[in-house]
Amino acid sequence: MHANKLILTAMALTAGLHGAALAQDPAPPPAGGSILAWTPAQQRYGYRNMEKVTPVHVVPRGAQVKELPLADRQLDPKWTWNGAPQTLDSFMTAMDTSAVVVLQDGKIVLERYGLDRKPDERWTSFSVAKSVTATLVGAAIKDGRIKSLDDAVTAYIPELKGSAYEGVSVRQLLTMTSGVKWNEDYTDLNSDVAKAGVTPGEPGMNPIVSYMRKLPREAEPGSKFVYKTGETDLAGILVSNAVGKSLSAYLSEKIWAPYGMEQDAIWVDDAAGHERGGCCMSMTARDYARLGQFMLEGGKAGGQDVLPPGWVADATRAHQAFPPGGVETGYGYFWWIIPDGYAAEGIFGQQIFVYPAEKLVIAVNSAWPAASKDELWAAQAAFAQAVRAAAK
Repeated sequence: MHANKLILTAMALTAGLHGAALAQDPAPPPAGGSILAWTPAQQRYGYRNMEKVTPVHVVPRGAQVKELPLADRQLDPKWTWNGAPQTLDSFMTAMDTSAVVVLQDGKIVLERYGLDRKPDERWTSFSVAKSVTATLVGAAIKDGRIKSLDDAVTAYIPELKGSAYEGVSVRQLLTMTSGVKWNEDYTDLNSDVAKAGVTPGEPGMNPIVSYMRKLPREAEPGSKFVYKTGETDLAGILVSNAVGKSLSAYLSEKIWAPYGMEQDAIWVDDAAGHERGGCCMSMTARDYARLGQFMLEGGKAGGQDVLPPGWVADATRAHQAFPPGGVETGYGYFWWIIPDGYAAEGIFGQQIFVYPAEKLVIAVNSAWPAASKDELWAAQAAFAQAVRAAAK
């Protein structure tokens, strides 16, 4: 897992926390603090209750819920990790896991909760939201609101004209290859990821757009992969500009309601009150699994194609290949490519694994003690492989 996947909460909570501690609840850090500094108790409360610590949009569910029937055979994976035998219980305890939901052929073959979480409680997604934003780009193309991935980003965000984003395509935005210089180092208070969400914008302009249009170019568009949270926020703004409605309304219309999600979701706002394309939806564990199932089924909801023909295959192939030895083998359209499948990933252990050949979806929510460490991602990948083995 790349260090640049870490997200400074100064962006995630740009609207600020509400100052005083919430009565009888573990208090998040004061305004301007970082989610990365939350104590375990604050994580367990805050990840369930993001709407109580920062402004959000609601993503309404529909009238019907897509049933997830219980399969006749339930999985009980057992495996060895670092020389020690592992079970689901030992994994969830060691990894501070709040939920695991596994679907095969659209049926629940494993469902377990931890950290006192209940099945109807939502949990924040962190960067899993990026994969949702990319999927909404596909929906906007299907609707004719975005003409092509080869369109210029500036056609949809005209404030970027004359900036380093001049000549950058929507496709290059989705593959993190814009060539625009960006520093995602969350430990550096002068990094772009630290400053983009808190730097005041120009009057009448989204502050993220205002910040991004001042960045320099370091490479030709399409030539260099650099993970940039700010660009996923741009992608969200691009979608809402193209379709003429909020991301939450569009997600509800295209996927959340017609596919049959069981609960309303919430989506954290930026300082301008626009949902952050790069971070922080909250949904139930079963709805995380339903998102994976939606992709596995080719992007259909309510009997209709939500995405263009071939979109899922194109979005989940390696447009950027990574050196061997890591958990991920490449990057698609805000989806991480893994051996035999693809994944949506968020810091502190949020993940949706999709393995098409086995018709398998694995949703995991966690409250890791660290935002991102190679050994944590590797341990979670080993769990996914154990589930695959048990499902055969």
